[in-house]
Amino acid sequence: ETKRLLLSVNASLPLAYLTDTNKQGPMTAPNFCMLLRKHIGSGRIVSISQPGLERCIHFEIEHLDEMGDLCRKLLIVELMGKYSNIIFCNPDGTILDSIKHISVQVSSVREVLPGRQYFLPQTVAKQDPLTASSDDFASILAQSPAPAGKAIYTNFTGISPVMAEEFCYEASIDADRPASELNELERTHLGHTLELAMESIKNGQFSPCIVYREDEPMEFAALPLTSFPPEYQVERFNSISKVLETYYASKNVITRIHQKSSDLRRIVQTALERNYKKYDLQQKQLKDTEKRDKYKVYGELLNTYGYELTGGEKELVCTNYYTGKEVKIPLDPQLTARENSQKFFDKYGKLKRTFEAQSQLIEETKQEIEHLESISTSLDIALKEEDLTQIKQELTEYGFIKKHGPAGKKVKITSRPFHYLSSDGFHIYVGKNNYQNEELTFKIATGNDWWFHAKGIPGSHVIVKSEGKELPDRTFEEAAGLAAYYSKGRENEKVEIDYVQKKQVKKVAGAAPGFVIYHTNYSMMATPSNQLEELPS
Repeated sequence: ETKRLLLSVNASLPLAYLTDTNKQGPMTAPNFCMLLRKHIGSGRIVSISQPGLERCIHFEIEHLDEMGDLCRKLLIVELMGKYSNIIFCNPDGTILDSIKHISVQVSSVREVLPGRQYFLPQTVAKQDPLTASSDDFASILAQSPAPAGKAIYTNFTGISPVMAEEFCYEASIDADRPASELNELERTHLGHTLELAMESIKNGQFSPCIVYREDEPMEFAALPLTSFPPEYQVERFNSISKVLETYYASKNVITRIHQKSSDLRRIVQTALERNYKKYDLQQKQLKDTEKRDKYKVYGELLNTYGYELTGGEKELVCTNYYTGKEVKIPLDPQLTARENSQKFFDKYGKLKRTFEAQSQLIEETKQEIEHLESISTSLDIALKEEDLTQIKQELTEYGFIKKHGPAGKKVKITSRPFHYLSSDGFHIYVGKNNYQNEELTFKIATGNDWWFHAKGIPGSHVIVKSEGKELPDRTFEEAAGLAAYYSKGRENEKVEIDYVQKKQVKKVAGAAPGFVIYHTNYSMMATPSNQLEELPS
């Protein structure tokens, strides 16, 4: 039968897996690709082998040469990080070509050039675990001063750090404990655990799986992974190829979103830092106006007791009739009592005007900080490229990004709020950004629907459509869990959530989208969670 095999020797992502996806071929194929087409384009794979458990695959291919004679070639795929390569050889190991040419100037260990002899370099002395017994495992580990987990993957081929930790966990051994410090019983138990795992591999008893933290894939393996905390989810697959395809597709999406959002994050972070500094400066200037009332009182007292002055005094000692206490008022000896009084009133007036202006500016700066922090939270929530479109539009509308292109050009919005179904069958909607929060609260929600939001921190508006029914306690808890999860407090163990019927929520006049006020509300502590059935948006 025919199968599609994807081979990648990208230094940051070397992999090989079977796939159903057909990739578009380039208009002009690279020279190495043309060479493979010429020799093995119509060939037949005779055998596939792997030397030991090395990260290397040998394809033996049978084909007809130009004269019609039956020939064999070797296609060798090495998946070794930055040293990954695809090498095309004659049956005797003579290299015909490779996708990466490695000269002696690049590597002193091995040249990979046409005409050279192929060999697999043994740079590290490792044992093949498939041929080792439990006693072999135990005796090798007994000689290693390294932590038990590291001792396993540095002494045996084909075992990754994550699998080494898994074997230690299954043997009830701390992977960070030095292997040489394990007692005989512990080493024997670990040796048996490794031997059982190798027996599963020899018998083809694999359990391909991916471990997720929330929606992000963290690790994958061909054997069961049980050492992760309970909040991690394990998804099992029928083939390791499907694991690789799913894992790296998910990783690529997350990486691409982070790359796409990095410019927006930088703009938001720069604006936030600028506003934090401005806010601190404004607070300091506001503090300087705290003496304004004192100058007003000085002026009033001088108008009252100034007749006692004869001229040339440096201070006036009198009773403050507001407090009944004695007070010393500093004076300019060059000025009369009335002129000194007017001087204090002028100071009071200036500080009062500064106080009023700074209070207004501080409120504006505070609102801008809250707006930017809410956008920052929206960027954390974004899962797809289209989710970033509305965020960029908001940053542009509020002047954080300069507008480019013709004015009035509409951007197509395809992002939609998250849509969940509660355990009791109620529809729950979660806004991904401020525009969606505004739309959910004031267009989609009706008066008796319930509205949830994390208390005092940026986060999504969560709407539960009540359909005129009374919500069960479980739905309140699930909606609160979503409000906690899609907020700035998602990493906290518990988040305080305010909830109220939508009719109690009012739009703040002149405020940024998604900013609301409410006066009558309930509160609950919720554990951040999004483990509900998600429906198409």
